[in-house]
Amino acid sequence: MTLPTRQAPLADRWKQIRLAVFDVDGVLTDGTLAIAAQGPATVETKTFHVLDGHGIKQVARAGVEVAWISGRDSPVVAARARELGVTRLYQGIGDKLPVLQAILDELSIDFDRVLCIGDDLADLPLMRRCAIAFTVPHAPAAVKLQADAVTRLPGGGGAVRDLCDRLLHGIGRHDLLDEPERC
Repeated sequence: MTLPTRQAPLADRWKQIRLAVFDVDGVLTDGTLAIAAQGPATVETKTFHVLDGHGIKQVARAGVEVAWISGRDSPVVAARARELGVTRLYQGIGDKLPVLQAILDELSIDFDRVLCIGDDLADLPLMRRCAIAFTVPHAPAAVKLQADAVTRLPGGGGAVRDLCDRLLHGIGRHDLLDEPERC
């Protein structure tokens, strides 16, 4: 297997994307964990931006596969994935690269057809291998240095929508950019 060429112009790389991989905490959320004790159990809450959800649905409608790979395990994330029709959800993953490799094997595609977005050091192995790597404004410097670009909006605040819109534009699916939101 060859490594993807990150030398090609970004405009050319967009056209090849068939899988979009998203980290969750810090990308789909702002990274804040609200955990409250309720008797012997705890309750975790996370906030997702509705615009991000619409972007993910539109990317899927365009025929691009979607996967979420998260280092944490959360029923809240599972619920949001179900709402959006994201079936490739992997949680509690310490080493994300083998999970992505299994997805690629299942889809019979290579890293040169993958877009990913992450916000922390655990995402670097994916970002180094994927054809296009994005991050969010609050990411550490090491992550920003590996990214092709930084979203204009923060994680949990429209960053994913920003990326999805760029992807739809890059693959020539401008028609999906104008559809009303259904999330």
